[in-house]
Amino acid sequence: MKKIAIIGGGASGLMAALFAARAGADVTLYEHNASVGKKILASGNGRCNIINTAASADDYAGQDPSFATYALKQLSFGYFEMLCLSLGLLLDIREDGRCYPLSNEARSVLAALKSAVGDAGAKILTDTRVESLSKKGDAFILTANAKQTRYDRVLIATGSEAAPQLGATGDGYRFAEALGHDIVPTYPSLVQLHLDSRHHAKMAGVKTVAEATLLIDGKPRKKVQGDILFAAYGISGLAILDISQMASRALMERQRVAISLNLLPRFDLQTLANTLERLSASVPRHSVHTVLCGLIPAKIATHLLEDAQIAAAAPIGGLSPKELKKLSHLIREWKFDVSATHGFKHAEASGGGVSTAQVNNKTMESKRVDGLYFAGEVLDIVGRRGGFNFHFAWASGMIAGREMAK
Repeated sequence: MKKIAIIGGGASGLMAALFAARAGADVTLYEHNASVGKKILASGNGRCNIINTAASADDYAGQDPSFATYALKQLSFGYFEMLCLSLGLLLDIREDGRCYPLSNEARSVLAALKSAVGDAGAKILTDTRVESLSKKGDAFILTANAKQTRYDRVLIATGSEAAPQLGATGDGYRFAEALGHDIVPTYPSLVQLHLDSRHHAKMAGVKTVAEATLLIDGKPRKKVQGDILFAAYGISGLAILDISQMASRALMERQRVAISLNLLPRFDLQTLANTLERLSASVPRHSVHTVLCGLIPAKIATHLLEDAQIAAAAPIGGLSPKELKKLSHLIREWKFDVSATHGFKHAEASGGGVSTAQVNNKTMESKRVDGLYFAGEVLDIVGRRGGFNFHFAWASGMIAGREMAK
């Protein structure tokens, strides 16, 4: 019987504990928080977007996103659904591929998983922080709460630095480095962005639907349509979270990052220009601000006109064709420089981590240290919004658990 230590009680660690214990291993899971699964409980605003029905390597980033391909195939959605059913967990499957527990509560996911892990015979030690990890001969020496224990195999499933308020630390990176692994520089992902602008703070709280284009060194790299929300620090909303991974990585690499907002994506440029011309003819004495308030939120209209250098009180009928065209362009391409992210504290995930070049993608075992395994977000794999990070966490944890027990 293999004696196994799992460091980290998140999604990947719990999944690994379940599969390793069911395969007959003697499993001890170490969690430094007072309880396991804190990020599970916080995910999806407490609803837990548990998986996506159609994940592929295209949904991930890292030095080698294809690393995730084998794991995703091993944990197909059909298999995962049957596994959940065996745990007493039913799923609410959405048309866009997102899935939630039918209860719509993340706590039901954690409760089912914890019960299954306990029933399988794995031991969970909470309030127990692993202080060091080393290897002597064929055995690992794990020190926790000043006590040393020997293990045959160890899984590092500590997650990332994202959301330190939930207990996230960089411990996993420290253990990996001490055992000879390279760490790809980390950066916040699925995070709000700070803007270098005189307008955003005055528009704080204003929400609208727009098309956001990410510009890196002046070139468009990604375009997403969805909610945007201006804030005192910059900008948020689902569309911003969707482009934040690429933006954050570019900022880390000291590239120039900007966002271009198309505030009326339902109009092409010519249709929008024609619409403004018709409004100019039909209500010529209305102020341009009043007219714009029929198209976009009032506070946005105020600051857009400032950038267009058009007086808000000016009658729209008095604007020249050139001014109307300039306004049309600005509505569709309002640019803001991005100065920073809102940091790991507000990030849902983290890019970077243990180099996947040093890990076997079919077993999750280190290529440098026999018996050492990695799973989940501690690896240099990060998914986009929509259940993809959980999908890789479940999949990599499952594979690691099975392999460690052999």
